[in-house]
Amino acid sequence: MKLIVPSILLILAFLIGGCGDSTKSTNEAVKKSWYKGNLHTHSFWSDGDEFPETILDWYKSNDYQFIALSDHNTISMEEKWIQVREDSVYQNSFKNYLARYGEDWVDYKTDSGKVHVKLKTYAEYSKMFERAGEFLVIHSEEITDRYEDKHVHMNATNIQQKIDPQGGNSISEVMQNNLNAVLKQRKETGVPIMPHINHPNFFYSVSLEDMISLKGEQFFEVYNGHPMVHNMGDSTHISTEEMWDQINVSYLAAKKPIMYGLATDDSHNYHKMGKKWSNSGRGWVMVQADTLSAPALIEAMERGDFYSSTGVTLKSLEFDKNDLKVEVEPEAGIDYTISFIGCLKGETEVKELKTVEGSIANFELTDDILFVRSKITSTKLQKNPIEDIKYESAWTQPLLND
Repeated sequence: MKLIVPSILLILAFLIGGCGDSTKSTNEAVKKSWYKGNLHTHSFWSDGDEFPETILDWYKSNDYQFIALSDHNTISMEEKWIQVREDSVYQNSFKNYLARYGEDWVDYKTDSGKVHVKLKTYAEYSKMFERAGEFLVIHSEEITDRYEDKHVHMNATNIQQKIDPQGGNSISEVMQNNLNAVLKQRKETGVPIMPHINHPNFFYSVSLEDMISLKGEQFFEVYNGHPMVHNMGDSTHISTEEMWDQINVSYLAAKKPIMYGLATDDSHNYHKMGKKWSNSGRGWVMVQADTLSAPALIEAMERGDFYSSTGVTLKSLEFDKNDLKVEVEPEAGIDYTISFIGCLKGETEVKELKTVEGSIANFELTDDILFVRSKITSTKLQKNPIEDIKYESAWTQPLLND
C-alpha cells in the first residue's frame, strides 16, 4: 500500500457547523494515513465496457486504496447475465477475463453461437479483492434520474439498499427527492452513506441555482474525467470550479454547511484510450482517515479531511492558529503554482487572494476572510487529459473562517 506520511494538522471539524478544537497534537495526527480512491466508476453492470474484477485489479495495481463501483440504478446484487457482443473490444474482454480468472470462477454458457456471462455480484467481487488496511471496495450506486431532457445523477457511496430514481417536477425537485432518499436510508440504517452530485455541467443539466437550492448536500464533482461533462464550461456556462465557489458564497450566507469538491474518473471505457473516452486514472481523492473503512473515510470527508487531485500529490497540508500551509511532494523538473482562492466577509466576489510560485506556500486567515481554499497547478502535463485541462492539479477543501 502506497501511503504519504505528512506532518499534518487539519483542524476542520468546524467546517460542518461546530466550533471544534483549535489545536491537534502531532501524535493524534500521525495516527492517520492518506488513502487514495475513486468514487465514480462503471462496469458491465451498467454502461461500462469491462468486468468488475478487471476494473478492480487495475485500480489495486495502480496504488489506489479504495474504489466505488457506482453503476447506474443498481447495487450489483441481483443475478445478471450479459451477452458478449461481437465487437472485438467485448470479445477480447471476455477472452482475457476467462484467461485471467479461469473456468472455476467465470460462469458462462454458449447459446446459438452467442456467449453469455453471469456477472459477479458486489459480495463476490469485493471479497476477492479486499484486504484489510490495504484495499477496500465500497458499495455504491449512481442514482440516475432525469427531468424532461436534463440528466440528474447522484452517487450514493456506502449504500445499503438500492434506491430507485425518485423523479420530480423540476431539476431541483428531482435532485432533492433523490438526496432525501439517500439521507433517509442513512438515518434508518444508522450507516454513514455519502451522497454527491455528479457532473452538473453534463448536458448543462444542473444550474448554479439548482445547486444552491439543495438542502443537505455537502459534496459535488468539481472535476469529472468523462469527456462530455464540460468541467470548464463554455461561453455561456460557468465552470464547475466557479460554480463551487458561488455555491459556497450562497450556502454560507444561508447558514448551510460548506460544499466540498471531489475529483473522480467516471470511467466507462477500459480498452480505447484518449480524450474521446472515459478512462481510469484521471481524477481521485486523497482522504486522511484513521482506518481504511467506509465509515472512517466518509466521516473524514465530511470533516473536509481530504483533497482532490488529477496528479499533484501533497507532502503536507497544515492548518494551525489561522495559518494554512500547503507543501507539494515535488517532482524533478516540475514547477508549481499555489493559489489561495477565497472570499472576504461582506462580499460575494471570489478571487485569488495570494499566489506563490513554488512547492511550499502559506496563507494567514485574517479576520476579514470568509473562506479560502487552495489550488495547486503544476507544469506537468496530464497523461490522458480531457477538454483543455492540460496540467496536473490539486484542490484543497475550503476553510471557513468563522
